[in-house]
Amino acid sequence: MSSNYKIERDTLGNVKVPSDVLWGPQTERSRNNFKIGKRMPSQIIKALLQIKKSAAIVNAKDDILSSEKAHLIEQTINQLLAGDYQKEFPLVVFQTGSGTQTNMNVNEVISHLAKQINPNLPIHPNDDVNKSQSSNDTFPTAMMMVANQAINELLPVLKQLNRSLTKKEHEFKEVVKIGRTHLQDATPITFGQEISGWVSAIAHNIDFIQNNQAALLELPIGGTATGTGLNTPENYDVDMVKQLSKQLGQEFVVAPNKFQGLANHSGIAMMHGLLKNLAADLVKVGNDIRFLSSGPRAGYDELSIPSNEPGSSIMPGKVNPTQIEALTMVCAQVMGNDTTINFAESQGNFEMNVYKPVIINDFLESATILRQSIDSFTKRLIDGLTVNRKRMATLVDNSLMLVTALSPHIGYERSAKIAQNAQKNGLKLKEAAIKDGISESNFDRWVNAKRMTNINRK
Repeated sequence: MSSNYKIERDTLGNVKVPSDVLWGPQTERSRNNFKIGKRMPSQIIKALLQIKKSAAIVNAKDDILSSEKAHLIEQTINQLLAGDYQKEFPLVVFQTGSGTQTNMNVNEVISHLAKQINPNLPIHPNDDVNKSQSSNDTFPTAMMMVANQAINELLPVLKQLNRSLTKKEHEFKEVVKIGRTHLQDATPITFGQEISGWVSAIAHNIDFIQNNQAALLELPIGGTATGTGLNTPENYDVDMVKQLSKQLGQEFVVAPNKFQGLANHSGIAMMHGLLKNLAADLVKVGNDIRFLSSGPRAGYDELSIPSNEPGSSIMPGKVNPTQIEALTMVCAQVMGNDTTINFAESQGNFEMNVYKPVIINDFLESATILRQSIDSFTKRLIDGLTVNRKRMATLVDNSLMLVTALSPHIGYERSAKIAQNAQKNGLKLKEAAIKDGISESNFDRWVNAKRMTNINRK
């Protein structure tokens, strides 16, 4: 055998493992059996390390693991968390649906590194590192921990987007423009009013997420293989949750039913549904800005977006809404991820769901790309958004839907006739109204675009 390999043994027999790595036979088997797609997210690895550290501390307190071994495991994990050991965790998302192989990868790396730190105190990956645990409860516990952290990281950029939009709402509070319904001209509004709808949509999403985030704090640790808590000391689940809360500075709670915690991931699926809802509202906001800034000569041309980069390799001077395109592509990915997560969530057969890795992978992808794209969209588009006041005023002046203000004074049918005549004969509304017998003074008194917005109504 080549000196580049060492022989390690697991319950199935001997395995050739590269000599320069910290993992062991079960990791090597998985590495060779599943050469599919991307690596397991590093967040899951770090969460599992925190779980192993907590378990060592709790097991020592319960006198089922020596204090010496517990201290060595804790020391080893601290080194792994502080250092660059990512290459020691080579396994992929598309492996066993329980995440067992990644759980064992973590156990093996801790065991091998502990041996380097203290060769005189053997640490067994199953008997010591995995004591009082099963992959079936550690992996879903890690899922909840990282999903919650991902939401914690998303919320600040979402709130910053709302602050930036609110600033624009106030900046353009009294800029009158034409409203549109069914993609057709409607009655006037102010651009501030239009933005206020975007602000409220994002604010609602923030509330939806914050009001439901507690669902991600329920940790099923202590359920072990099937939810019964086999091979754990009394109050182990409570002690583990307390210890993890202390380590991470986040108040977790014991899952009220560990059978549900292992077999269902409805909290994650529900929270991702809220990310999908956020994505839908972001597409709406993005599309509004995309169309209102279209042109500049042959489109709406009501808004001007920042010129971040050339928009064409052949058309000089072209500027495209690239931040919106990136954001809406992200939203499309999030919607696709939601379909994956919902199907995967439905596959909790009997005592365990076996789609865990893909559920948390897609959740983390959605939260991460939403965070990144919202941050970019805010900084590189919203903060630099300006209005073309002259264009807005021209469109309001040419709009036939100002006729709505005449209706209370001359009736709906006569008002409709005036608007139809204006459109047919290429007249401005005022001209058509005067031709129909409305005095100029009455028209000017009745038809006032800014007053029609009710901007000053309490």
